[in-house]
Amino acid sequence: MTHSLIPKIIDLATPIGEKLGLEVIEVVFLTNRKPPVLRIFIRNLEQDTSLDDCEKMSRAIEEELDATETIPEAYVLEISSPGTNRELKTDREFMAFRGFSVIVSTYEPDLEQKEWRGKLQQRSEKEVVLNLKGREYAIPRALIAKVQLDDER
Repeated sequence: MTHSLIPKIIDLATPIGEKLGLEVIEVVFLTNRKPPVLRIFIRNLEQDTSLDDCEKMSRAIEEELDATETIPEAYVLEISSPGTNRELKTDREFMAFRGFSVIVSTYEPDLEQKEWRGKLQQRSEKEVVLNLKGREYAIPRALIAKVQLDDER
C-alpha cells in the first residue's frame, strides 16, 4: 500500500527535478524505520545520473519539504539513481528501453519457465514481447510479476 503522502511529495519533487534537468522516477516512504526514510529516485535526462545530481536534488527538495512541513516528524531523506537493474513500470519506460536486455519474472510458469531473459520488443495491453535469440516470444501480461533491466547483458 502506498503512503498517503507520496502523491504530495511527487507533486513537490517533480517541478524541482525538472528545473534541475532531472526526472523523478519513484518515491518511497518507509515508515517502518525509525526515523522514517523518504527515498526519491531520480534520473538525469541528458547523461548518466551523478552524485552531484543527487546532492542538488537533495538540497532543493529538503528545503521545499521543510518549508511546507509536508512530513511533520523527523525523517531521513535519500536521493538515489534507480540503477540499471531497475523495474520497468510505465509505458514511457517500456518505450524508452525498447531493444534493451530485460528479465521478465512471472507468477506462474509459462512453458515451464518463471524467468525470461531477452531484448524488449514491445508491451501492449495483453502481452510483453521479447526477442529471444532472434525469435519473438509474447508473455501474457496477466502472468507477469515484474520486468526489469538486465545489467548482466
